[in-house]
Amino acid sequence: MAVNGDDAYVQLIDQQESQEKLRSHTYRWSAAILPFLFPAIGGFLYGYDIGATSGASLSLESSSTSGTDWYNLSSVQTGLVESGSLYGALIGSILAFTVADYLGRRRELVVAASFYFLGALIQAVAPIFGVLVLGRLVYGLGIGMAMHGAPMYIAETCPGEIRGTLISMKEAFIVLGMLLGYLVGYLAVDTVGGWRIVYSVAGPIALIMAAGMWWLPSSPRWLLLCACKGRGTMDLAEERAAAAIRRLRGTGVHEQVVSHQLQETRQSLEQVQNEASFSEIFEGGSLKALVIGCGLVLFQQITGQPSVLYYAAAIFQSAGFAAASDATRASVLLGFVKVVMTLFAVWKVDKLGRRPLLITGVTGLVLALFLLTVYYAFVQSFSALAVIALLLYVSSYQVSFGPISWLMVSEIFPLRTRGRALSIAVLLNFAANAVVTFAFSPLEAAIGTAATFLVFGIIGIFALVFVIIKVPETKGLSLEEIEEKLSR
Repeated sequence: MAVNGDDAYVQLIDQQESQEKLRSHTYRWSAAILPFLFPAIGGFLYGYDIGATSGASLSLESSSTSGTDWYNLSSVQTGLVESGSLYGALIGSILAFTVADYLGRRRELVVAASFYFLGALIQAVAPIFGVLVLGRLVYGLGIGMAMHGAPMYIAETCPGEIRGTLISMKEAFIVLGMLLGYLVGYLAVDTVGGWRIVYSVAGPIALIMAAGMWWLPSSPRWLLLCACKGRGTMDLAEERAAAAIRRLRGTGVHEQVVSHQLQETRQSLEQVQNEASFSEIFEGGSLKALVIGCGLVLFQQITGQPSVLYYAAAIFQSAGFAAASDATRASVLLGFVKVVMTLFAVWKVDKLGRRPLLITGVTGLVLALFLLTVYYAFVQSFSALAVIALLLYVSSYQVSFGPISWLMVSEIFPLRTRGRALSIAVLLNFAANAVVTFAFSPLEAAIGTAATFLVFGIIGIFALVFVIIKVPETKGLSLEEIEEKLSR
């Protein structure tokens, strides 16, 4: 039967009102907190290791505070202590590639928390240098698996309306972890065996993470994905997925929300009957997503973030800041700036979108690198310029590459290849971090400080072009809608 104009208008209004009513029942912040909090602790413990290691190294290498007879470490041994968790993270990323889809997001994070706890314990009681390095590697395994599993779990369980906010908050937790690490290191630096205290603090936090992830439900999308791959019946998977959605959305969630999410996820899984092959990651929409994700995490590192922070204490000292007389205090000050700017990005990411923050932040980052180039090449007497450039760099990074890169890689990969594709991105991130960290000193020695920052600035321009041309806007879209958008 034909529908006249008035009837069609009424139906449209009814449909819009129904969608608005459904949207109003989509999520409750109170229900979203714990499914975010426990995975985010994985990022917190990663940040804690970054901050803690600087203070722990000072304590470990001091004849008066080390509490060992092997405190006189060579430069190679010091490098192994400082980068040991990074090597472990690389191995953890490879491990995640092979087992993450089998374990599921929740159990992967339980395993990550177990590595965190075991690594912290080994480091705290290490009787010899080799055991300490072993503890650093084990702890790093937790980093690699947590940085793979946490963004996936948060993305697959949180409502789309606040997905950007929550995943960006994970970056805030990393920065908060750094701050705690700097603070504990500062407080324990003059205590005999203080480095053991610093490393042991991560243990109880890891136990909280493990208990929380054990209590949380599995990702509904992963449950349905398992059924599609023949691991259980679809009826049972849908029943468990529906129960998980009710827990994740809170008591009294509208049943239309449960049905809608199940239907949307089922539609995206219609073509998934078996395990995705490795080659499939490099095809169609998955390849497009891989280029975007890998490009973001690569530029996140090769625009010089570790290297710029390397000069932080020297820049503050040249400007006459009292805090710069102690590297740990300067780190705390920078950490505070990072927290403030990360919280700004969290506040705005679901309002402004991903692209505006990326474009604005990367532009500021490039400007900061060129200002540092000018400072070291021409005007080292004008120390205020270096301080401004340093704060601009940190602020710009924390509203762009810092949170947005991890957010985007957790959103854009198709469900069928998400686990393996994300592990490739995480592996590339840690590998690039390692390359930049270890290549900085020889590069600086070869071409000078000013030229080094100039190189990073030029790379930053390429990063900006990449963001403008390649990176799509995903604000407000469900994971299934993002997958459809990238498959066109």
